[in-house]
Amino acid sequence: MRRQVLLFISVLSLGIVFGQVSYSIPEEMAKSSLVGNIAQDLGLDVQRLKSRKARVYSGDSREYIGLNKERGVLLIKERIDRELLCGQTTPCALHFQIILENPIEFYSITVEIIDVNDNPPAFEKREINFKISESAVSGSKFDLERAMDLDVGINGLQSYLLTPTDNFALKLHDQADGTKNVEMILQKPLDREKDERMSLVLTAVDGGEPQMSGTMQILITVLDVNDNAPIFTQPVYRATVAENSPKGTVITTVSASDVDHGSNGRITYSIRNTLDDVRHLFAVNDETGEIRLIGNIDYEKARNYQINIRASDDGGLTDTCKVIVDIMDVNDNKPVINIMSKSNVISEDVKTNTVVTIINIQDPDAGENGKVQCAVKENIPFLLKSSSNNFYSLVTDSDLDRERASEYNISVTCSDEGVPSLSSSVTLTLQISDVNDNVPVFERSTYEAYILENNTPGLSIFTVKATDTDWNQNARISYILEDSSVNGVPVSSYVSVSADSGVIHAVRSFDYEQIKDFQFCVKAQDGGSPPLSSNVTVKILIQDQNDNAPQVLYPVQTGGSLVAEIVPRSADVGYLVTKVVAVDVDSGQNAWLSYKLQKATDRALFEVGLQNGEIRTIRQVTDKDVVKQRLTVVVEDNGQPSRSATVNVNVAVADSFPEVLSEFTDFTHDKEYNDNLTFYLVLALAVVSFLFITCLVVIISVKIYRWRQSRVLYHSSLPVIPYYPPRYSDTLGTGTLQHVYNYEVCRTTDSRKSDCKFGGAGSQNILIMDPSSTGTMQRIQSEKNILDEPDSPLEVRLPYFYTVYSFTK
Repeated sequence: MRRQVLLFISVLSLGIVFGQVSYSIPEEMAKSSLVGNIAQDLGLDVQRLKSRKARVYSGDSREYIGLNKERGVLLIKERIDRELLCGQTTPCALHFQIILENPIEFYSITVEIIDVNDNPPAFEKREINFKISESAVSGSKFDLERAMDLDVGINGLQSYLLTPTDNFALKLHDQADGTKNVEMILQKPLDREKDERMSLVLTAVDGGEPQMSGTMQILITVLDVNDNAPIFTQPVYRATVAENSPKGTVITTVSASDVDHGSNGRITYSIRNTLDDVRHLFAVNDETGEIRLIGNIDYEKARNYQINIRASDDGGLTDTCKVIVDIMDVNDNKPVINIMSKSNVISEDVKTNTVVTIINIQDPDAGENGKVQCAVKENIPFLLKSSSNNFYSLVTDSDLDRERASEYNISVTCSDEGVPSLSSSVTLTLQISDVNDNVPVFERSTYEAYILENNTPGLSIFTVKATDTDWNQNARISYILEDSSVNGVPVSSYVSVSADSGVIHAVRSFDYEQIKDFQFCVKAQDGGSPPLSSNVTVKILIQDQNDNAPQVLYPVQTGGSLVAEIVPRSADVGYLVTKVVAVDVDSGQNAWLSYKLQKATDRALFEVGLQNGEIRTIRQVTDKDVVKQRLTVVVEDNGQPSRSATVNVNVAVADSFPEVLSEFTDFTHDKEYNDNLTFYLVLALAVVSFLFITCLVVIISVKIYRWRQSRVLYHSSLPVIPYYPPRYSDTLGTGTLQHVYNYEVCRTTDSRKSDCKFGGAGSQNILIMDPSSTGTMQRIQSEKNILDEPDSPLEVRLPYFYTVYSFTK
């Protein structure tokens, strides 16, 4: 076995490595015979062949040679018959490719099949008959059938031998196609009377080792006098016919003439081709010489045919000519698209000019009919580039974005340049794998949410939502509360965020009066590697609830002092007695206050302004009205449900201060007496349950208490002048309180009655009396000091000046 290796490697601009290796092997090698060490010849490691899934690609042809990846060698897979594979074509070679993946590489392999002498020369017929006139002159030619040897080169047909050679000699003529035309030449005239029949043996010999031969017997019948052979009008005829022409198509007509008459001048035409397919494709009319098509011709199988026509007369004389039939190609084959290697999935971040698929295009037509151009549809980020003869590479032409297109159906169309043009298409499906290249995006740039105060901890406030156009894990979003503080307190002590759903929960109960709003940041982070994130600002607004009752600022309710408003008996209708001032720390309608008169000594005398809390007279004050008037005012907010507070206002209807003093002293005594009476009743009930000794103790205690009470009643309190804020005006437009008052108080040392003089009509006064007051009051210079002493037994509030006198018994 003789083996030759030729290695040729070229590096293309697309980054694909091509190589070409050639081997020479004889035909008829046994299966599993070694062709060559492809790994060694290509400089590849055997492990590399296995890891990169090396394989043999032979197109549509049979796979005669296989690849052993374990050894890195090429082996005979099927028995190779050169004559069956290539016929008379030389050289005879197998062409296939070795494909490697990751990255994609391919190498072209050519294996030349060397002929061995395994076929002897053979004649189509074992014998032929000639009828030769005895008048045939020396030098007459008799065309003999050629032998066919399927082998080529030195193993093919080399020479002919004719035996015996008494009358005939053999002459060979070289043809343009390399074959030899065999003629038998008459060297010595025949004598029918001497030898009517003759038998010769024609031997065909090849040049192989060992030499092989074939024989044919020539039987000659000597006829009487036919001394003119047929003669063709031209030695070579040429005709052209299109492939795929229908059967019965006339190719051409040959013509020969014979000057003899009768049967010796009647010519018969025949085809003398033997071992090729000419007789199955063409037929000649034996009388007219018309050649017709009887089979299907294909330009891709044979581009021309040579028909050998024989003209013979009845006397046995013959002449020959050649008819050369050229087959004209017709565009009858579509381009064949073969996918050699492809990637089904690529990442969206691959670089431009990345090879996705390699395709091989085959069109067996010739000329313009076999020129193929391939293209892909526009508006896709892929480009088809021609990498070598009949090979195309599909590469990326621009950046990919899975979010715009996660899959491409790439249609590759290949068209030849024939008329009409034929085309083929194939669709490649390519999946784009995701890369984490998109940050989460919130539905809003900022969020605002409202929650009622006094909420339950753990209450869901609202939900933030972000989306990520990536896929799978890259689009899985987690929500994180960013570290920050609200009034120095970590925001995590106020709210929490669900990592999966983005639901924001209240961690504590909020109080509108302490905090009205706060804001924080929530981060949305995807699950990619590395992760991407974005932030959004969330503002929480606390909504007020009616959870605070109104607070009365004026009149001030003290535990031990009595505050009374003085109304002169000359007061007109609408006289402003005083104003109840209250506030509500809630907001909105929860802080809208309304004032109502709940109880009064005389409801027909006073009313309270619903909105401003002003207490005014609703009729003329008369002498019949009692001096001591007690009003209970309810201050109510507008919340749901509403909350309220009550305040007691004592009003003295009198024209003189002593009268007021006397009435309110008794009022104080009665009040204290009534309060103590409750204690006595309770104590009396307890005494019933005790023994006599306990009763004695109670009686002693009562006596002691009465003695102390007499001491208390002995000391009386003086009235106190009220203070109003400067420029205080009534909203009903009845007037403005006077700002300057002058009181003169006189009291004896032994009497509980005193005189009080005051000037200025329509003025408003407050009387504060403390039964325990026994000392002498000092003149107070600053009204701020008075306001800062809520427990003072006697308070006088004047904006400019005032005088208070106290006498002790």
